[in-house]
Amino acid sequence: MKRILFIDRDGTLINEAPPTYQLDSYEKLSFYPDMFYYMRKIAAELDYELVMVTNQDGLGTAGFPEDTFWPLHNLVMKSLEAEQIHFSKVFIDKTYPHENAPTRKPGTGMLTAYLNNPAYDIANSYVIGDRITDIQLAKNLGCKGIWMNNDPELGAGEIKDKVMELRSSTIALESPHWKEIYEFLKMSLRVVQHQRNTNETKIDIQLNVDGSGKAAIHTGLGFFDHMLEQIARHGNMDLSITTNGDLHIDEHHTIEDTGIALGEAFAKALADKRGMERYGFALPMDEADAKVLLDFGGRNWIVWNASFKRERIGEMPTELFFHFFKSFSDAAKCNLNIECHGDNEHHKIEAIFKCFAKAIKMAVKRDPLKNYLPSTKGVL
Repeated sequence: MKRILFIDRDGTLINEAPPTYQLDSYEKLSFYPDMFYYMRKIAAELDYELVMVTNQDGLGTAGFPEDTFWPLHNLVMKSLEAEQIHFSKVFIDKTYPHENAPTRKPGTGMLTAYLNNPAYDIANSYVIGDRITDIQLAKNLGCKGIWMNNDPELGAGEIKDKVMELRSSTIALESPHWKEIYEFLKMSLRVVQHQRNTNETKIDIQLNVDGSGKAAIHTGLGFFDHMLEQIARHGNMDLSITTNGDLHIDEHHTIEDTGIALGEAFAKALADKRGMERYGFALPMDEADAKVLLDFGGRNWIVWNASFKRERIGEMPTELFFHFFKSFSDAAKCNLNIECHGDNEHHKIEAIFKCFAKAIKMAVKRDPLKNYLPSTKGVL
């Protein structure tokens, strides 16, 4: 499915032209700072379709004749194309605000071809614009908004509650700088929702590799949930896992299949490894010390050097610890070298999970300005 950037024109690609806010003469035209440089990088490096969506109040009326608009607009488009920035579609609404036309932003009337269309991934698309109506459009489309808010007073007064609601529900980034928008888009692609269903387990995973450590884990095994929470917390990622398995038989399928599904989710999230560190970590926990060496290099392999004297920790059989990490390694196509020493069995396995999380955090770290694969082979 194709992701889209729905991009406003005035105040976003070009500077606003007060007091009339009509681009109707050449002396009014100036381009938004750094726009060309970062829009070209977005067009070249990121897999988004570019769509322009703009309101032009009263275009075609005596107050805003079309023959004053099109020469300037065509110059804007040719300037963008000269920098290899190509828009697949340009949507222009000509109505006034008081007309409440369904085609006028934040209405979606011009964009119906993108809604409920399996060819487009609207949930992972963005609207980029400087007006609050652009963010309302994002909400109405069912995607996220990048708000180039240049007015510090806009979050006050009678629309304060509306802005606060949009900040909590829709605004993914609030910045007037194209550099920050590019870096955000470059870094924000690693969000996946993944399901794995068999006759033995039904698993739903939501993963944001670049999250903040939020966890919602429900596998039916309390100690396993606690260990998986360590991955989210210490890996600084958002992770939701719901596993419904055949626990009435035993724990094996639940633990092993969760490892497979989590590995598959990471394989999806890390499909583009450009700029990624790739490797990572060692960590102590009280008397226990754990070492997890990890490589998201596209090949699965595991070395396991950890033993446990107890048969179970909580409801979790200790023999299945290896199976979880083996399953993850196979599905994520990563190398894992795990070693742990210590006396307390709980400390040992918790140290391994925390170390595993830290290794992932180190390995998935990306520099948005390094657009190359961490491999001399040229492929991962």
